[in-house]
Amino acid sequence: MDLNLPVDTDLLTEVAMAYYHNGSTQEEISKRFGISRIKVGRLLKKAREEGIVEITVKYHPVFSANLEERLIERFGIKRALIALDQPHEDEQRNLVASLVSSYLSDTLTDDMVITVGQGRNVSAVAEHVGVAAKRNCKFVCGIGGIHPRGGQTNADHICRQLAKKFGGNSESLYAPAFVADPVIREGLMANPTIKQTLDLARKADMAIIGVGDMSENSFMVDLGWFTAQEVTDARMNHGVIGDIAGYDFFDIYGNTSHSILSDRIIGLKLAEFKDVPEVIAIASESSKSLSLLGALRTGAVNVLATSVSNAMTILNLDDVYRQR
Repeated sequence: MDLNLPVDTDLLTEVAMAYYHNGSTQEEISKRFGISRIKVGRLLKKAREEGIVEITVKYHPVFSANLEERLIERFGIKRALIALDQPHEDEQRNLVASLVSSYLSDTLTDDMVITVGQGRNVSAVAEHVGVAAKRNCKFVCGIGGIHPRGGQTNADHICRQLAKKFGGNSESLYAPAFVADPVIREGLMANPTIKQTLDLARKADMAIIGVGDMSENSFMVDLGWFTAQEVTDARMNHGVIGDIAGYDFFDIYGNTSHSILSDRIIGLKLAEFKDVPEVIAIASESSKSLSLLGALRTGAVNVLATSVSNAMTILNLDDVYRQR
């Protein structure tokens, strides 16, 4: 059997079920299917790669529940999806994404409208390989498009992938995410086509968004939206520590911070996310704990998805940066 050729999904499923569900050894599977043990191992690996088998590493449920309970009590959120710490950033992002993907499978219902943001963490949810419950939902862009470097982190691409993953359809926002001139932005925001999509996004049942930090190496600096100097100025002179969904910028106390970065983005404002019944904020990077604290304090977030270390740091930082 050449595993470079397409393999019957039914065979992969049968082999995976025999090994993971029925407890058969690879030797027993080898004899049953008339293939070598080496090929059985390769089939099991392929089953994992194609999402037929999904392995999740879990830490002690008492610890998980306690940490989530502390975050819920401290910030008044609905849920905290907390992933075990991983040694590499990509692994951490994928594990957080798997928790969000499972949560969506359990939560989404037919006819829901979901506003979708941009960025690597939100994209990881859409790209996560695994079995997802099919729902007749609509995924709508809450921010404009990134061209040409956005790729998989573009809200439109993420919407399409989520629609494919969970079922239903997607709606594009026919506008750039970033414009340099606030006057041009105002004109685009008034455009009937753009306004219609954003109105739908404002009335969504749920939002899935990322949280950014104010780093000179941030996603938006990398895209060329802002210079490293502008980001440094916003952080040092205006107290900006992060952004929600790539749009509004906030300080450590969750207050919207106006600076040179403001009024350049076409998308939903932070205040508009407060009207969405359920807002899932995702950030897996260890550099974002301070930004996550500010995001939680805005009152716009009610489901947090992050790592164990970030969750613990958020609680510790909240003790340090108490509201005055």
